[in-house]
Amino acid sequence: MRRHRLGNSELDVSVLGLGCMGMSEFYGGATDENSIRVLHRALELGMNFFDTADMYGPFHNEELLGRALADRRESAVVATKFGIRRGTDGSFVGLDGSPAYARQACEASLARLGAETLDLYYLHRVDPTVPIEETVGAMAHLVDEGKVRFIGLSEAAPETLRRASAVHPITALQTEYSLWSRDPEDALLDVCEELGIGFVAYSPLGRGFLSGRYRTIDDLSEDDWRRTNPRFTGDNFQRNLDVVDQVREIAEARGVTPSQLALAWLLTRPGVTPIPGTTRMERLEENLGAAEIELNTDELDAIEAVAPRGFASGTRYEAGGMRSVDG
Repeated sequence: MRRHRLGNSELDVSVLGLGCMGMSEFYGGATDENSIRVLHRALELGMNFFDTADMYGPFHNEELLGRALADRRESAVVATKFGIRRGTDGSFVGLDGSPAYARQACEASLARLGAETLDLYYLHRVDPTVPIEETVGAMAHLVDEGKVRFIGLSEAAPETLRRASAVHPITALQTEYSLWSRDPEDALLDVCEELGIGFVAYSPLGRGFLSGRYRTIDDLSEDDWRRTNPRFTGDNFQRNLDVVDQVREIAEARGVTPSQLALAWLLTRPGVTPIPGTTRMERLEENLGAAEIELNTDELDAIEAVAPRGFASGTRYEAGGMRSVDG
């Protein structure tokens, strides 16, 4: 597995990381035993970049990674996040970017991960009630104290990135980016390049839709949150599937899977590190195969022709979720 530096930091990460959220919540069907096997296999195959957050589970996902990596910590770069508060009952409390909570959340994450230092610490969502300078200032103090090595933001707008970077270097911005979510091309990618910030693309397979494996909404388990996602509901499902099937044809002509094609497309973007998630060994190995695919100009043009920017029907999240992105 090839590696590269994340932004201007010293973090040497695999060009594909592993999003671990689905191992604890939202998609259903995961077991700790199987998830740990997948995590260990990822390390064996050269993947070293793992993404979690305190709110996944809630709290379970960090504990899972802590157990899985206990005797492999030196081989892994772990990124976690704070800022979306949840109760122990799973309820969503709200956003909190206050300095006091940044410290409280960091201490809790360190304990759950069994780590002395967090490799990369993100603000999960920008809290509109707290100036970004105050939040990043508190995160910078955590760096000074040795509790955090590098800091990042998630779903932050270009101006927010500039303001944050004036307080402390920002190593990474994590935002949704894929063939069907190309908003970062407006300005975010350019600002990241200008400021030396690595771009970490979450949901690089469109929450699995770009794989082409979901043919109807009934292919999702009853407890899968995607059943309420606008791009998976109503007429949007079939409209999006029609485009994905055309992408599938391009993949088949190349002799790769749709997932591999979608990830290889992202890997042509400078400075972008996709973090596809999976709980299945075969999907992990399939996704990692994308790192060996080099798309030529004709293939990129063909993808653009059938899946142009903005093709996706439906918003990324429901109304409430959309209010917390691009903060």
